[in-house]
Amino acid sequence: MNSSLQQDFYSILGVARNATARDVKKRFMQLARERHPDRFSGAEKDEAEKQFQAITEAFNVLSDPVRRRQVDLFLSQPQKRQHDPADVVRVYLNRGIRAYKQGNFLEAANYFNRATQTEPANPQAWHHLALTGMKEERWLPKAQEAIDRACELRPDHVPYLKLAGRIYAMSGVTRRAKQYYNQALKFAGKDASIRKALEELGGAATAGDEAGNATGERAKPGLFRKMW
Repeated sequence: MNSSLQQDFYSILGVARNATARDVKKRFMQLARERHPDRFSGAEKDEAEKQFQAITEAFNVLSDPVRRRQVDLFLSQPQKRQHDPADVVRVYLNRGIRAYKQGNFLEAANYFNRATQTEPANPQAWHHLALTGMKEERWLPKAQEAIDRACELRPDHVPYLKLAGRIYAMSGVTRRAKQYYNQALKFAGKDASIRKALEELGGAATAGDEAGNATGERAKPGLFRKMW
């Protein structure tokens, strides 16, 4: 069988196996606008070109009924299924970490986003995506969404809570930053770095601050899907 059929074009586009032709086209148009190489420059442009080629190939295959049936047939064969999702996530995370260390943040974000799409309940994937989002000011809303998700999955994990405080402080959303830092203190005890961060923000959160989540100051859901 043609090796191109072994690719999971559904994951590349970020659509479900039962997505309609209309869903596939809509998703492709969205990604094509967001990842068009003309929107980037330098190293980011090179990575965007690779991504653009990948999503274009995925769309061409999934929008062709005959080729799509061939892909579905291959993916449905137990003896030829791809690796376990957990294994796929590990590959994405390792590649993302390597790209991150090399300073290729757009590439890293793409791998970490793929990891969250493959295994949405993996807090580590969301954490890495949040870290990468901090590297660009325009990505901060997306970093907020990612760290929120990580903290939802691991509400008692101090490093995630501290990172959430940093991200919201960087974004100028003081209330949310205080909330996360105070939550971290519940589990970390006497953590000087957390107390220092709170002092820099103007002290501990108040009762009024606890309502900050209802003020519209957090990132709207779905922003990662729109960017990456």
